[in-house]
Amino acid sequence: MSTPDARAPGPADVVALLQRALGERVDTDPAVLRSVRADKSGHAAAGTPLAVVHAASVTDVQETLRIASATGTPVVTRGAGTGLAGGANAGAGEIALSVRRMDRILDIRPDDLVAVVEPGIINADLNAALLPHGLWWAPDPASRAISTVGGNIATGAGGLLCAKYGVVRDAVLGVDVVLADGRLLHLGRGTVKGVTGLDLTALMIGSEGTLGVIVGATLKLRRVVPGETRTLAATFARVGDAARASAAVTAAGLQPAVMELMDAAALAAVHDLLALPAPTHGAVQLTVQTDGPAADEEARAIAEVLRTRGGTVVVAVDAAEGERLLAIRRSLHPAMERLGTTLIEDVCVPRSALPAMFDEIARIERERDLRIPTVAHAGDGNLHPNFIFDVAPGPDGVVEVPAAIWEAADELFRAALRLGGTLTGEHGVGVLKRRWLADELGEDQWRLQREITAVFDPAGILNPGKVFAPAAP
Repeated sequence: MSTPDARAPGPADVVALLQRALGERVDTDPAVLRSVRADKSGHAAAGTPLAVVHAASVTDVQETLRIASATGTPVVTRGAGTGLAGGANAGAGEIALSVRRMDRILDIRPDDLVAVVEPGIINADLNAALLPHGLWWAPDPASRAISTVGGNIATGAGGLLCAKYGVVRDAVLGVDVVLADGRLLHLGRGTVKGVTGLDLTALMIGSEGTLGVIVGATLKLRRVVPGETRTLAATFARVGDAARASAAVTAAGLQPAVMELMDAAALAAVHDLLALPAPTHGAVQLTVQTDGPAADEEARAIAEVLRTRGGTVVVAVDAAEGERLLAIRRSLHPAMERLGTTLIEDVCVPRSALPAMFDEIARIERERDLRIPTVAHAGDGNLHPNFIFDVAPGPDGVVEVPAAIWEAADELFRAALRLGGTLTGEHGVGVLKRRWLADELGEDQWRLQREITAVFDPAGILNPGKVFAPAAP
């Protein structure tokens, strides 16, 4: 790769090289540059990127990375920008590489329960295309209507159905990846079994753009679940009672498809958003959905467990009412936005520790005089505490989270780790959690993971500053 002259290439040189190679797919419109600085976390990168490359093919991605490698220019890969950890935000001196236009389904093999797709396809659009074949891709993030499959894979996304049907990691057989120097690798397999060599596919899942750019994926599909779904909602006087009731469902050997817990503040905010009658003061709600041929029987058994634990249970009479009950849970994020600026967090603890984690959140609220409405995927122990504060974005659109909020979040993260949990169940590390990563991994594993990223990206141009905070001198 040659540059305009012998001097080190400047920003204008990099943009010129991109334009020469990729033409109109290189976008320098100021509004577009500003748009890729932020994701749904509220965090935005400092400055604006050099350009946005709207890749339409694997060749476009390879050419972009060859230019970036030759000029030492950082690259941040983006899909739909729906992340909640700041992991795909592009800033000053960086190339934003968008794969959103790479949205084709390349192959569907119903007999093998396999689909091959490009990374930019929307999760929900994929399942709409699979439905006529009697198939579906199980990962079900709350953002499925707007998030891409490539983004789901890059962040190791989860969702409401994980306890029964697994997370993204359980539904990917292989990935096609372009490395920092432009080489294309075909990782994984198209077979159910395969143990040849190291599992580099698993390494890519959840790597948040630090190891390579995912340009294709071979997905493990499921047959559409036969039978109807049954949905029920159980109201409890205290969140600890609801958490213990959800643990009792699991302990009874019952496996609902969905089991979501909303604390009192979250439930009241959603009711207000949807113009529903206000819930009883302090009430919390556990929403459960069963599926499959035994859905009715399982729903009745779960309802009995919840009643014996003090819950007031309402069973939906039909699918439409069931969707209305689930809509309450799915409306959490817009309801939180009405309360103020929100830092949406994502810790996960063993399911048996869920009541203790809610106790820790309540303690932090009391001691720090904060509002932290919380929802949990009660079936798998994943909690989303929402730190509410009153700080408007600055002139550049960046939201500065107050130090007091980060101090409270620090306390929350350490409580989750003490309970045997993890910093993030599904959102990823990105920028927002990188300072705590070594606390969970330990120094030796943290350094080993840094060394692994250097093998894939020796020059450190792939999503620099994300996931791993700089090592202490």
